Amino acid sequence: MEETIEDPPTSAVLLDHCHFSQVIFNSVEKFYVPGGDITCYYTLTQHFIPRRKDWIGIFRVGWKTTREYYTFMWVTLPVDLNSKSPKQQEVQFKAYYLPKDDEYYQFCYVDQDGVVRGASIPFQFCPENEEDILVVTTQGEVEEIEQHNEELCRENEQLKDSCVSLQKQNADMHARLQKKQEELETLKSINKKLEQTMKEQKDCWETELLQLKEQNQKMSSENEKMGVRVDQLQAQLSTQEKEIEKLVQGVQDKAEQLEDLKKENGQLFLSLTEQREHRKELERTVEEMKQKETTAAKKEQELTDQNFDLSKRLSENKIICNVLQKEKERMEEENGLLKMENSTLLSYMGQNYDSLPHQAPASNQGGARQNPGLVYGNPYSGIQESPAPILLSIKKCPTCKSDFPDDLFDHTLEQHMQPHSLNCPICDKAFPAKEKQIFEDHVLCHTL
Repeated sequence: MEETIEDPPTSAVLLDHCHFSQVIFNSVEKFYVPGGDITCYYTLTQHFIPRRKDWIGIFRVGWKTTREYYTFMWVTLPVDLNSKSPKQQEVQFKAYYLPKDDEYYQFCYVDQDGVVRGASIPFQFCPENEEDILVVTTQGEVEEIEQHNEELCRENEQLKDSCVSLQKQNADMHARLQKKQEELETLKSINKKLEQTMKEQKDCWETELLQLKEQNQKMSSENEKMGVRVDQLQAQLSTQEKEIEKLVQGVQDKAEQLEDLKKENGQLFLSLTEQREHRKELERTVEEMKQKETTAAKKEQELTDQNFDLSKRLSENKIICNVLQKEKERMEEENGLLKMENSTLLSYMGQNYDSLPHQAPASNQGGARQNPGLVYGNPYSGIQESPAPILLSIKKCPTCKSDFPDDLFDHTLEQHMQPHSLNCPICDKAFPAKEKQIFEDHVLCHTL
């Protein structure tokens, strides 16, 4: 045997015969010739798994612990550890390391934990030819040897029975262990999935919490903005009320003037009636705007009390603001129409009156005199053909190319151009009528 670098793993614990049947030694001779190498043959049972630090030692019969070995050799691991059929293994002991006496020895398989897994029958180292050896044995020694052999046989039978029982127990334990391992793997898999699910749920909850915090901050900011916006709308409504009062006062003034003209023209009377109806509609619209303003204030208070319904009520406030803006635009359009109608009426009356050629009334011709009940006089009385027609220069509107007399161009151009342009009700900026979308975007910017 080659010189070993390290000592084998041993144990000081007394031997336990219950493990001796896991390794079976084969072809063990009763006598080995001294001075020659010995080959030890052994078979591993299917319930035993060899390991790298297992070893086979030669022990003197009567040993008590695995530290009492005489010599040893490391075992060689089988090529196929998963094979169920037992295969014979071997290890060779060099003659140099073998015992020199004639005591009884036996092979023992010891695993890397220092536990004996198998033991062979006893053998001796003596010459093969017994005639050359003088053996002196007393009767007492023979009886002792026979008694020892009987004890070993009984012990061997007990070991075999114990081995069968242990193999059965080992198989049962192995099956239970395999079942428990499968259950453990299943539980590990379930535990891993649960941990992953808990981690994902935790991440999801953290993300939702951050989103809720951000939404709460956004809602608070939007609530503050809505409060500022409501204040702005209230200021705008106050301004609109003042403008409406001015418009109503202007309409009343126009109505008084139109009352003086209705006796002269039935068409003017109808126009005045329509203006009064429009005025009533404007007053109703103002009342509706006040009611909507009150509703918006109530909804703003509800938004302050109920944070969880903030999104829905903010949408309602936006809708109310849009309605107010549309009502405002509609009122502005109606006011513009009133201005246009008044301007048209004034232009119509001024043009008819001024465009007719007048002749100074003669005190003694025809005895004609003006009707004192007319403010501007009867435009159809005292009309005579002019001895020479007056040629008026004509100018055209730069937008619609309409004709205007030179003497009325500057007076009526401004009133005529109003339908062709759109004026911002806030900053009085004018936009061409064809750029209506740009005008609406501009007005919307003031509301933001």
